[in-house]
Amino acid sequence: MSRKIQISLPSTGDEEWQATREPLTTGWLTQGPKVAQFEKAFAERHRVPHALATTSCTTALHLILAAMGIGPGDEVIVPSFTWVATANSVLYCGATPVLADVDRRTNNIDPADVARRVTPRTKAVIAVHLFGLCADMDALRAVLPPSVAIIEDAACAAGASYKGTPAGGLGLAAAFSFHPRKSITTGEGGMFTSKDANLSATADMLRNHGASISEEQRHKGPRPYLLAEFNLLGFNYRMTDLQGAVGLVQLGKLDRFIAERDRWARWYIGELASIPWLRMPVLPEGGQHAWQAFVTYVDPDRAPMPRNEIMERLQADGISTRPGTHAIHMLGYYRERFGCRPDDLPGARDCDSHTMAIPLHNRMVAEDYAYVVERLRAIG
Repeated sequence: MSRKIQISLPSTGDEEWQATREPLTTGWLTQGPKVAQFEKAFAERHRVPHALATTSCTTALHLILAAMGIGPGDEVIVPSFTWVATANSVLYCGATPVLADVDRRTNNIDPADVARRVTPRTKAVIAVHLFGLCADMDALRAVLPPSVAIIEDAACAAGASYKGTPAGGLGLAAAFSFHPRKSITTGEGGMFTSKDANLSATADMLRNHGASISEEQRHKGPRPYLLAEFNLLGFNYRMTDLQGAVGLVQLGKLDRFIAERDRWARWYIGELASIPWLRMPVLPEGGQHAWQAFVTYVDPDRAPMPRNEIMERLQADGISTRPGTHAIHMLGYYRERFGCRPDDLPGARDCDSHTMAIPLHNRMVAEDYAYVVERLRAIG
């Protein structure tokens, strides 16, 4: 049988399967007690007082901006090298995403470039903890006026930390993802976290159509005739109890998953150090990398062939790879709407062209890792 190593696979099993039995048998399938338990456990793990489960990280980001009152005339600074949803969430509010460059070494937003893009209309900066490495929050705060909020796009960063503080509590609010390519998954799904009680209360209403009371409160209360008041224009961003039940099980495995990924990531770094054209990802100082992905950088001046050819060779060998992510300013919609050019943000442009994620997930075995290293070394 030919070898096939996927770039990522969710690690689920019988425990997740069994966890769905209670929602299915009780009939409580939409947001309810399992979601509430998942939110409480997630908040405790990430040391924040407030967590709200959502349909995706994208909707969690949208909730944050909407709860802040971000709208037309406002600007939000966003790194260009990130998944497009980060910038899209700003557009959903009618505000303007201002794309900033990234550090080629960390793939994260460049505070010096952010400083150049702040205007009187800047209301927030979205700091993306790309691939599980927290952005340099201290350097970012140092270049921003106190009035500009920092929002964490922690899609890849469940379990990550920065100088001892978990992701999710490093800014005004944060958004996490539970997509199957993340370290823990609920299929689709996301989480809003914050230390701000008022912002969280507003977000809680907005995710449920703007309702003043939750579905659980309404169904379990003593007055069956009671309907919610709607004083806000909200959305339906609720997570289901089926997902919440799976999320609880997955969250219980998070620290073990990260520890395993961290061990193999460090092994990769040691084994691949002899390849002069392949730059390794950065290890954080005083923090924890969540290792949602192991993203290398192919040096175009030293590599024996272009990155895409290297990826094709690895694919032929049964090893899946991917570009780290894309540069938003090089995508068609943003090029046409905002007149972006590739050279406008050279760091993001280069990361778009030269990053390469190699397999790292919790269903790989030692032989898989050894084979990846062997085939990379064979390229020359």
